[in-house]
Amino acid sequence: MKILYTTKATATGGRDGKAETDDGLLSVALAAPKELGGKGGATNPEQLFAAGYSACFLGAMKFVGGRDKIAVPADVTVTAQVGIGPRDDGEGFGIAVDLTVSLPGLDKAAAEDLVARAHKVCPYSHATKGNITVNTAIA
Repeated sequence: MKILYTTKATATGGRDGKAETDDGLLSVALAAPKELGGKGGATNPEQLFAAGYSACFLGAMKFVGGRDKIAVPADVTVTAQVGIGPRDDGEGFGIAVDLTVSLPGLDKAAAEDLVARAHKVCPYSHATKGNITVNTAIA
């Protein structure tokens, strides 16, 4: 694989610390959510993953649309819901993702086809394939 872009982020303090990119464009305070026994009130890794996955998946849909001559509506949205909980094997925690895609004006069959194609090219989908449950739905 030829690498076209590389970024770097550093976290300190774990779930109750901060994370920032080396270029300074992203700098966030981190706090474990109350549901996991934390204080809440700041961003957590699951939120960052949800934001990254939803943006990346939308980008994959635009890429596929351009490549395959599929008109992707300008007001398309992708919402990623990321859940965390103990793994069934008892060896720590795992995540699960639900992607909800809104493609106003595109019929359901065309929307489902576009989402399936995007799922094949999205780097997040590829990285998580076989590792976590990722469900997709058309809103």
